[in-house]
Amino acid sequence: MTTLAPTLSTRYFPNVSSRLRDIFLIVAGSLLIAALAQIEIPLPFTPVPITGQTFGVLLIGAALGSKRGAASLILYIIEGGIGLPFFAGGARGLGILTGATAGYLAGFVVAAYVVGLLAERGLERSVRTSIIPFIVGTVIIYLFGVAWLGIFLKSYSQAIEFGLLPFLIGDAIKLILASLVLPAAWKLVR
Repeated sequence: MTTLAPTLSTRYFPNVSSRLRDIFLIVAGSLLIAALAQIEIPLPFTPVPITGQTFGVLLIGAALGSKRGAASLILYIIEGGIGLPFFAGGARGLGILTGATAGYLAGFVVAAYVVGLLAERGLERSVRTSIIPFIVGTVIIYLFGVAWLGIFLKSYSQAIEFGLLPFLIGDAIKLILASLVLPAAWKLVR
């Protein structure tokens, strides 16, 4: 009987194990982002806090690939939107999806997809080359985040002042850390 089980499941459900693995990785990715969002340092002069999310977005995109990485971030946004305390500092609800940081959340999805796409094309093969997709991903997050923050604040100069400049050094550090942690993430995923 034990020898028939793999044969029957492979014959009638050939993609079940890979689909379950994908679902597991997508859910795990969303939970990692939620955990990293709890690492929050509020800055008194800006509505945008320092969090660990950017680090997670880059890592998840590179480790899970474009589709699973983007799906993880979409799931994360849905989880926080329906009321789980998953956004920065335990925030939750639909209000966050229209608030000052909504652009960053949208940018997370696009960045995870693009970083994953670049990784699938081989740019994550070494610590040195993984920095390229991570820079691209960080720029995407800033483009979405600062653009929305400019609309929210009704001032693009304030958006740059409050949503970009204070975060450059920290995000450069997160980018380097993500490239150093990436080999360990590959081992977990593969």
